[in-house]
Amino acid sequence: MKTLLLELKSSVLLTLVFAVLLCGAYPLAVWAGGQLLFPTKANGSLITDKAGTVRGSQLLAQNFSSDSYFQPRPSAAGTGYDATASSGTNLGPTSQKLADTIKAAVAAYRTTNGLAADVAVPADAVTSSGSGLDPHVSVANAQLQAARVAKARSLPLATVVGLIAAHTEDRDWTVFGEPRVNVLLLNLALDESASSR
Repeated sequence: MKTLLLELKSSVLLTLVFAVLLCGAYPLAVWAGGQLLFPTKANGSLITDKAGTVRGSQLLAQNFSSDSYFQPRPSAAGTGYDATASSGTNLGPTSQKLADTIKAAVAAYRTTNGLAADVAVPADAVTSSGSGLDPHVSVANAQLQAARVAKARSLPLATVVGLIAAHTEDRDWTVFGEPRVNVLLLNLALDESASSR
């Protein structure tokens, strides 16, 4: 009986020690390290306007449906761009539903952007990302949308193309991925350029 009580006491003490370490000290250390070393990223990479209003996150796509804005990749997350329901379509390359969806999306993209039927449409313009929340589009996708945005905002096409170039991010570590454009940052830059005119 004495041995059982001793083992029980040791188990309870060990559980308490690990609870304090793993549920208190470790998370606190990780949080403090994040706040100290990467404060913007640790707090969601939020983007605020001059008035201090949060406009979004650099890490999450949001829906822009107006012709005066660049549009992100299609989203299968919830009802679209829902961060609480992040997901892809889970449709495979042999899925007829996926083929039909892409065919309809290509036609809609060409119509929306006033493109000829023989213009190649970038894959990211008609397929959703794995999360449904990818904030970036390819440079080719942004460039194909430029004429529509310039026309809707009554801006010279060269101005819009210049904003795309200014907001093009290079490959990660100059090796991984492809050059890309963050749609939210580009759209906010468009709004700033319009307000400064």
